[in-house]
Amino acid sequence: MNESINIRQFHPDDIREVVSINQRCLPENYPDQFFMGLYYHAPKAFCVAEYDGEVVGYIMCRIERGISGFGRMPAKKGHIVSVAVLKSMRHKGIGTALISAGMEGMKGYGASEFFLEVRKTNEDAIGVYEKLGYSVRRVLRGYYRDGEDAYLMIKKDDSTSEDGSADV
Repeated sequence: MNESINIRQFHPDDIREVVSINQRCLPENYPDQFFMGLYYHAPKAFCVAEYDGEVVGYIMCRIERGISGFGRMPAKKGHIVSVAVLKSMRHKGIGTALISAGMEGMKGYGASEFFLEVRKTNEDAIGVYEKLGYSVRRVLRGYYRDGEDAYLMIKKDDSTSEDGSADV
């Protein structure tokens, strides 16, 4: 990744740039309050990428409780809600760095596994997720507002053993 790229935690002053990136890059757009709600829920898991001092990408996540996707035990799950990088800044490792930073942030809240939804046609994103160890769990039919299907992709925290305890 380029040395002039900086990944850092989101700050409320970044809201205009993040909303603008969301609107320019993704068909799923959210009101400012949605972004801020996720920030207040899990600030360590909401990160931005800067290039030469300008925000060029973001990831926002939340922590959910539920049954593990890898067994019947209850688990804290990290949900990648949205990630986007400006088109002109893609294929530079920024998305991978943002996802890694978001996952580290979610681990700070006790998440032991991670999941996300991605459009079946978004081959670039699917490739990035697969390189990071995510695998398709199932197809979510008609998931998106426009009717497109999504893949539900999941990943277990590699630093956690089968019983849920951290490897040291």
